[in-house]
Formats: sequence, structure tokens, C-alpha cells
Amino acid sequence: MSEPGLVYAAVFDGSGGARQLDWSGVSAWQAAQGILWIHLNRESVAAERWISDDSHLDPLVCEALMAESTRPRCVQMGEGVMLFLRGVNLNPGADPEDMVSIRLWVEPGRIVSVRQRRLMSVDDLRASLAQGSGPVDEGDFTVQLAERLVARMVDVINDVDDAVDAVQAEVLESGSIRLRSELTRLRHEIIALRRYLAPQRDALLRLGQIKPAWLHEEHQLQLREQADRVTRFVEDLDAARERAAVTQEELGNRLSEQMNTRMYVLSLVAAVFLPLGFLTGLFGINVGGMPLAEDPWGFWEVSGLLAAITAIQVLLFRWRGWF
Repeated sequence: MSEPGLVYAAVFDGSGGARQLDWSGVSAWQAAQGILWIHLNRESVAAERWISDDSHLDPLVCEALMAESTRPRCVQMGEGVMLFLRGVNLNPGADPEDMVSIRLWVEPGRIVSVRQRRLMSVDDLRASLAQGSGPVDEGDFTVQLAERLVARMVDVINDVDDAVDAVQAEVLESGSIRLRSELTRLRHEIIALRRYLAPQRDALLRLGQIKPAWLHEEHQLQLREQADRVTRFVEDLDAARERAAVTQEELGNRLSEQMNTRMYVLSLVAAVFLPLGFLTGLFGINVGGMPLAEDPWGFWEVSGLLAAITAIQVLLFRWRGWF
């Protein structure tokens, strides 16, 4: 089914399944038929029109659902709850840290969700409803969505942690300058992920605290468990960020040490050749009275003098501990 603005709409049968609806079915829906879930595309004019004109939601809720950008939060308004969450972006060609937003309005008998980009966790929910193993009520829907969002974060967080470990080991082995850009990329990825995970943890905890009528005690326990998992993700990201910062500092120290060593060698070479250059320049002036100018062994005598000066310099540098 493909209709403008309507990504998915269905009425739960209370047993894990659902009956799918189109726009006409959504308009004709009555609370007695079962719990309605309507999933909309924010970029559609039809979806915006339905939310503003036909949803009968508070104008503040309508404005929040259609906002250009959001961050995870949870706000109770009467019997309903406005819940905004984020999931990792697993769409082809996308960066996982570019997290996808889903905005929810959950009230007794109805769930309204809005997205801008495709979210795999929502696709999972739709598939589970088609198989008869989906959510049975509003609380079950919220818990299952949170579980799927959090579950898809595990591999992304582990990949970031493994990447920091790999770069850290490579820095200790080689200290290559190319690792700077990789460390910078990893730190930006960590910051982007943490930016939404920390408030998402708070939103899940808040939902368990406000205890709306449609959220049972078992659901609250499950939400607290998901909030705890997100807390661990945030802690892992904090640890990875600190390790990346320490690794970048170590890389900077190694590169600085390499540069100092090279400059030291160049300084020694310059110190050796400075008097030699002075003497060759002095003997190269084209004026009368130059010593050894008429001596057939003059070239070799000057060469021997330069060799002796070089030897004396090397011995002096070794005695001073510069070599």
C-alpha cells in the first residue's frame, strides 16, 4: 500500500496482529475498532494536513511532530505522551552516527508516529504485526520499539570501540601521521552518537517515571532496562572518547619526537658542514695572494685540511655527547 504521506496504518487485533488501513480507513476509524497506529512521512503535504486538520491533537503537539529537527525527549500532556526517540541510521550509504528521528504521540487507543527517513526498527515492528507477533497495546508498542532501537545500536557502539582499539594499537606500533585523520573522524562519530544517546536515556527513564495509564508496571520495568542499556552505551562512548583523545595526544607526542629527531640530525649535519663551507668559500674567492694557488699539491692539502677539521668536529661532538 502506498499513499501520499501514509507510510503505514493499522488497527491492532490485541493478539499481536493488525489489520492494515488506507487513508479512508484511517478517517473512518473508531476507538471501538481497536488501537490505531498511523505512521506518517513528515515531508508529505498530506501528512502535514492530516496532523493539523484531522488528528484533533493539541496545536503544540502538532507543531512538535512536524518540527524540522528534534532531540530525544518525553513530555506528558493529559492522558497522552509525546515521545521523541532516535535510532542509528542503517540506510544504504548513510553514516550510522547520523541518527534518524521518530516522533511519537501515544494516547489511549491511538499511536501517531512521524518520521523523515526510513527507520529499520519501525520496519521490524510492521513485519512482526504481519506475522502475528507484534505489539498488542500502546505500552507494548512503545516497549518493543525502544527495544529494537536499542538493539540496533549494539553493533555500532562495538564497531566504534573496536576502531578506537585498532587505531590505538597502530599508534603504538607505527605512529603514522595518517592516523590523525582517522582519530579525528572517530572522535566526531563518538560525539555525534553521544549527542542523542544521552537525552534518549533520559527520555526512556522519564517515560517510566510518569506512569501513563496505558503503560503497565511490566512495561515500566522493561523501559528501565532499555534505559540502563543506553546508559551503558553512553559510558562506553565516554570511555572511547577519552581513549581516542589520549591516543591522539600520544600520536602528537610521537610525531613531535620524530620531528625533533630529524631536526637534530639536520642541525648536526649543518654544524659539520658550516666550517667546511666557510673554508671552501674563502678559498674560492678570485683574488691574488691566495695561499697554495701555485702549489701542485694545493688541492690535496686543502682536502686534507677539510678532512682533519671534519674528524675533529666529529670527535668533539662525540665527547660532548651530541652523537
